[in-house]
Amino acid sequence: MEPEFEGGQRLLISKVAYALNEPERGDVIIFRTPHNPKVDYIIKRIVALPGDTVEVKMGAVYVNGSKLDEPYIKDPPSYTLPQKKIPENKYFVLGDNRNNSNDSHNGWTVPRQNMKGKAWISLWPPDKWGLVPNYCLTE
Repeated sequence: MEPEFEGGQRLLISKVAYALNEPERGDVIIFRTPHNPKVDYIIKRIVALPGDTVEVKMGAVYVNGSKLDEPYIKDPPSYTLPQKKIPENKYFVLGDNRNNSNDSHNGWTVPRQNMKGKAWISLWPPDKWGLVPNYCLTE
C-alpha cells in the first residue's frame, strides 16, 4: 500500500466501524483474502461497492462511469480491466501501489464477512503516527 503505508507499520483498526456503518469507497480495510485463507490479514483500499461497475483504462479507475481522483496512489495503473459489475455483498479493493499489488484487478473481490475492520490510527513508526487517511471516493 505504498506510499501511504509501509512494511512494518503498526495500525490500530476499528472493528466497530462496520457494526455501525457500511464500508464506503475510499476506506482502508484489513481483511482475509478470499483466495488464500492461509495468508494473514492484508490491507487494501475499497474502490467499488456491491452493485457498482468498475473499469480500469488509460491509467485511471472508473466507477459507475466516473473517473476517480486518487491522489494517494504511487503510480497510475499500467493495466486495463474491462468493465465489471461487483456482486452483492462483495467489495472491489485495490492497493495504492497499483502496479505491484495483488488485489481485485486480479479477478477476486472481498466478501463482507472477510473484513476485520477499518484502518483507523497509525501507531508506528513515529513519523507515520496519526489518523489513517480514508479518502471519500464519490462518483
